[in-house]
Amino acid sequence: MSYGFTTQVSGSFSSVIKKTKQALAAEGFGVLTEIDVKATLKEKLNVDFDNYVILGACNPPFAYKALLAEPEIGLFLPCNVIVYEQKGVVHVSAINPVVAMSMVESNDLEVVALQVSEKLKKTIDRIAE
Repeated sequence: MSYGFTTQVSGSFSSVIKKTKQALAAEGFGVLTEIDVKATLKEKLNVDFDNYVILGACNPPFAYKALLAEPEIGLFLPCNVIVYEQKGVVHVSAINPVVAMSMVESNDLEVVALQVSEKLKKTIDRIAE
């Protein structure tokens, strides 16, 4: 089982980020954090890197359910979604919560992870359209 869902997308890097945020919102996710890896690596290490952004996505009702099931699950939150460009091709990937949370033995958490996984998969499918 892959640890994420991924797709390649046509369009400019900035337009794909916008499309990704819209697709996340359609599935009930907000973006809590946005890390520009390219800019950070340039600033901190003075190295050049491809366009690469990490979006910290959160669906509050599911985050609440997960925290009720397992208080330490915050170590896995928010769900990361990455948008990056390699050789002119833009990729979007989202974590698969089922795989990420599989090390936690909790039936209640497994149910939540499955539901969030379905929503993130739909998000990636929507971006690919």
